[in-house]
Amino acid sequence: MNGMNDLRALRGQAAIVGAATYGCGECPGHSDLELLAHAAHAAVADAGLTMADIDGIATASASAVMWSLPVIEYLGLNPRYIDATMLGGSSFIAHLLPAIQALQAGRCRAVLVCYGSAQRSATFGRKEIVHLRRFLDPQPYEHPYEPALPVSAYALAASRHLHEFGTTREQLADVAVAARAWARLNPEAYQRGPLSREDVMAARMISDPLTVRDCCLVTDGAGAFVLMRANEAKARAKDRPKPPVYVLGSATAVWNRQISSMPGLTVTAAKQSGAEAFGMAGLTPAEVDVVQLYDAFTINTILFLEDLGFCPKGEGGRFVADGAIAPGGRLPVNTNGGGLSAVHPGMYGIFAVIEAVRQLRGECGERQIAGATTALAHGNGGMLSSQATALLGTEAAL
Repeated sequence: MNGMNDLRALRGQAAIVGAATYGCGECPGHSDLELLAHAAHAAVADAGLTMADIDGIATASASAVMWSLPVIEYLGLNPRYIDATMLGGSSFIAHLLPAIQALQAGRCRAVLVCYGSAQRSATFGRKEIVHLRRFLDPQPYEHPYEPALPVSAYALAASRHLHEFGTTREQLADVAVAARAWARLNPEAYQRGPLSREDVMAARMISDPLTVRDCCLVTDGAGAFVLMRANEAKARAKDRPKPPVYVLGSATAVWNRQISSMPGLTVTAAKQSGAEAFGMAGLTPAEVDVVQLYDAFTINTILFLEDLGFCPKGEGGRFVADGAIAPGGRLPVNTNGGGLSAVHPGMYGIFAVIEAVRQLRGECGERQIAGATTALAHGNGGMLSSQATALLGTEAAL
């Protein structure tokens, strides 16, 4: 209990003061590092800072073992705080709590969290990526059978959910349709054309029951945001047009690496990360205005809505049916279009945070959720492996 009480003391003690994306979709001619640098400079400028003000950094990449080193060198930083923890797509949400603790301990004053990937425009092929990942990240109980990872792992979870709870193929499709409906309101989204249930279900099968429209995009893109102590953010806010967005709760949990090592295929470690983040924030799911989930595949959204407490286990399919998470539905989910329709450059978690920040700042134009004061951003890494949850809020939520 003492540990949780210590975390509750960190509620609202740090704020995101700048956020930006760059090159989302297709951005040929740029390396991962170049895309990251564009987003980083834009986020720092959005915060009203310069790179000389940045004395903490958190970054990760699937393309390099010591990724933080070239990032620090390229950006010309001399950070006193460095977090290079790599947990897959959840990394950038997992970076929040350690960064807050470093800020509160006085190790640094401004932490830059950043990511970039030229995955779509990269000159090396996807087969080479698969072989490289198998060498660098061996999964001894699965790789001998040569599954089409990651999609086969998520298809396995989807099949089990359909069997165990009566979730339907149509309900999976509704997740993709809702994401596309939000993307059509987002000028930055990569896929903005119309999409119906029938389109999703009739699309090319990738791994039963998931078609290509149940799977995330492959895009280029970069994102970055800047964290500061809340008292400094508030002091600076008087002279800044963009209000700070406060971190109310944050937690990370890992139960497995391989899908075959999950305790159960329909319950993820989001159950733990969500409960701990909500506990730190002193909030319940009913008090969250807008939700950003890592939707690498349509089953993810259903699993995370259940595990994070927005609906009971097994009810996720019925919860998302018939436009319930689309514009005008009961709960706004993935208002930028998510990884299914907006952007997915290998790892998506940082974009969930940025969209949550933009919603709370009131910057989202046609897709803006009126009066939003609280938002949840959730990241997923590996094969339903690492899960990281963050609760964010405006000053009204403190």
